[in-house]
Amino acid sequence: MAGGNLSGLARCDGQLWAISDRDDQWLYRLQPEAGAWQAEAQPLQAPPPPATALTWGLAWRNRLSGLVRGGVLDFEGLSCDAAGNRYVLSETYSAVLRVTPQGQGEWLDIAPSVFRLARASGLLLDYNALAEGLAVSADGQRLWLAAEQRRRGLLGLQSSRTGWSCSDACVLLAEGGEQQVPIELGGEPEAIDFSDIVLRGDKLFTLERQAHQFCRRDAHSAQVERCWSYAATALAAPRLYPGVDYGTAEALWLDDDAAWIGIDNNEVVRADGEARPVLWQFAAPAGGWEAS
Repeated sequence: MAGGNLSGLARCDGQLWAISDRDDQWLYRLQPEAGAWQAEAQPLQAPPPPATALTWGLAWRNRLSGLVRGGVLDFEGLSCDAAGNRYVLSETYSAVLRVTPQGQGEWLDIAPSVFRLARASGLLLDYNALAEGLAVSADGQRLWLAAEQRRRGLLGLQSSRTGWSCSDACVLLAEGGEQQVPIELGGEPEAIDFSDIVLRGDKLFTLERQAHQFCRRDAHSAQVERCWSYAATALAAPRLYPGVDYGTAEALWLDDDAAWIGIDNNEVVRADGEARPVLWQFAAPAGGWEAS
């Protein structure tokens, strides 16, 4: 990956795809090869972004950060529908880009009321704590967004002839709070968070980076049903990143027989010398992801 910094993952048309929050022009098709997977860059053409629904101060700071670090759009989530369209989330603009199989991009028209309701619930208010994950239904008619932290939350949207607006309930979840991170990462309190979401059937699966787990939730109420921890893998001494005191899992995808978790190393070299973004694969539990 040209810019590293793996930040989104999805299986589209039978193949795993990824995005980077440092690359605005590429989607990456992941090709398994001996020794290391290869990220094959596929160009995407994004028109100028829409007027942001964020406050002026947040919008200005986001754009400045993108110019300094690279990745002005700050892609932070990836999903796809049954027609082969890819959906990419821009954290900078809290906007969703739909990319055709041919690579042509179009920004979704999301009603301003969605963001007003989100802000009224305490979501999407802080720098670097905005929209961080998205999931799309197979028919391309429903969309979920995850707000990252310092009140994390889930938003539900529905497509219509006039654009995207709230479904039955726009804000499915909005909650604040802190949790103590593992002692391997310093043991200090950090804000609870979401770093990605996946839709399977009528269930949402949320990647919860600071807790080193992902959880199954009802797609309508966001109620937690079951969680799976990957802490033993992430906190093993060789896999720690020196000086990094937070979770680094940024991307989640679920197949019938496996979970895939993408690690954004932010250009930091791991304790064992690994400098590339990493993709972990975990076997599904007995009975599958829907089992009680």
